[in-house]
Amino acid sequence: MKKFIFLCLMALPLFISSCSKDEYDSFGTLYGVVTDTNTGDALGNVTVTLSPGGITKLTGSNGLFEFEGLTPQQYTITVQKSGYQTNRKTISAVVGEKVEANISMTPQN
Repeated sequence: MKKFIFLCLMALPLFISSCSKDEYDSFGTLYGVVTDTNTGDALGNVTVTLSPGGITKLTGSNGLFEFEGLTPQQYTITVQKSGYQTNRKTISAVVGEKVEANISMTPQN
C-alpha cells in the first residue's frame, strides 16, 4: 500500500503539469494597433469586430485592441471609424500564442 501511495504521489506532478499545459495552450490571442494610413498615428475609438463570433471592441486612445481566449482558426478583423474607409484583415489565431494583427485605415476624401 505504501508503494502504491508513493507511486501516486510521484506521478501527481506530471499529471497536474500536463493538465495545466493543455488548459492554457488550448486558445490563442489576437492583438494589434489600428493606425492612420497617411500619418501612422494610432486611432482611438475604432470599432474592431472579430468574425466569426461577432465580438466587438473599441480601441483605446493608443489604438490598441486585443481578443483573448480564441479557438485556433482563421478570423477576419473589421475596423470601422467615422471619416475613414472600413478595412479588413484575415489572420489566424494559434494555440498558446499571441498573434499581432496591426491594421491601418485610410481617411475618406
